Amino acid sequence: MFLRLVCLVSVATVVSAADPAITYDEHIKPIFREHCLKCHGEDEQKADLNLSTQVTVLKGGSGGAAVVAGRASASLLFKAITNEDDADRMPPKKAPLPAAQIELIRQWIQGGLRESSGSKSLASERDTSFKPPSTRASGGPVPMPEHLPDYVPPATRRPLPVVAMAASPCAPLIAVAGYEQIRLLNATTQKQIGILAYPEGQPNVIRFSLDGRVLMVAGGKPVQSGNVVLFDVKTGQRLASVGDETDAVQAADLSPDQQLIALGGSGKTVKVYGTTDGKLRYKLTKHTDWITALAFSPDGKVLASSDRAGGIYLWDSNSGGILLSLAEHKAAVRALAWRSDSRLLASGGEDGQLIWWDTKDGWPTITNGNAHPPTRPEGYYGKLPNGVLALAFGPQGELLSAGRDKQVRLWNPEGRPLKAFSTDTALPLQACIANDGKDLFAGDASGTVRYWPGGP
Repeated sequence: MFLRLVCLVSVATVVSAADPAITYDEHIKPIFREHCLKCHGEDEQKADLNLSTQVTVLKGGSGGAAVVAGRASASLLFKAITNEDDADRMPPKKAPLPAAQIELIRQWIQGGLRESSGSKSLASERDTSFKPPSTRASGGPVPMPEHLPDYVPPATRRPLPVVAMAASPCAPLIAVAGYEQIRLLNATTQKQIGILAYPEGQPNVIRFSLDGRVLMVAGGKPVQSGNVVLFDVKTGQRLASVGDETDAVQAADLSPDQQLIALGGSGKTVKVYGTTDGKLRYKLTKHTDWITALAFSPDGKVLASSDRAGGIYLWDSNSGGILLSLAEHKAAVRALAWRSDSRLLASGGEDGQLIWWDTKDGWPTITNGNAHPPTRPEGYYGKLPNGVLALAFGPQGELLSAGRDKQVRLWNPEGRPLKAFSTDTALPLQACIANDGKDLFAGDASGTVRYWPGGP
């Protein structure tokens, strides 16, 4: 057996994404006075921009609005001070602002551009509080594997990294990818129940249906073939095989009503098939790079897709018509996850950002710009990894993330950090929350499945 299960309980604290107490008068004006007011103050206003008061900052300059309340990434001022091009970065011909000062400006914008401690946030107020949807009728006992076919997996020199993993929404069941196989674990006992064969190659994506009765597996063999297979969870029987790709499928999902399968990969195109006849329903061709993640909303109305260039799109799942473009990430988006009420979509990318989107208007309600900050070794000044690799929402709106800092982090429904768990030296590639919300799981690059009891 090549799958190892490790129980860990180490916990650490993490930094909050934004502090609403950051104000212009107390925190931001001293930074502007030190670096900016010589060119953008009362005496001189280059580009007609005056940063000497909160009112004049809001007025903007000849280039338009300098700041957008609640959206640092869309604010010209923030873009100017964080520009990687020395020639375009502000202040000109000087070293970048200290990271701590940049973070204060970011939090001030995200918090709504408050002038003083008694001021109100200027960011648009929206109610994205989580109200768990009513439990769907199961129509019988929870779907757990029974009498699965015997299967002996092929021998390998070393364990396959856990590149795909999922938790059943209705039963204590975890599915874990292995080479030409999917291992099924009991989430309560952490013991293996059985194995499903996937001779097509490496499973790159695993998803349970909303009722927990069907398991979707997508993958294949690189530069050879790819497809999506549906399994009956209880019997292990193959229900359908969809797609005939010339490369392994990298992203896929099954619609909540189990009528549609979306798949994508290196072809830069999202293909949506019907499950009953296997016929292509429509294609989505707006992406400019490899498709990295696909996710149907729990209500079945929207399909979210992401790519290696940082693009995210929301589509009408029935027609394929585009609804919104979510442009915040600056690098590959590695994970998408819907909250169970279909109101919020979480995205995580190689730029280190963990963003919670209000899908009604595409507004990023919460942005954890440094979601997985790595620990810098003493005396080391090079760039350290800060990518988000996996995301999974829990039943109470909590979110689990895994990142390149070798940490698995749990966030509350408001986007504030609850717990952090180390995966030691192995990179966590996948993460999921058991159906009862009490147990957390992660799969890493060494082929180990790690388990932390207790949840929030």
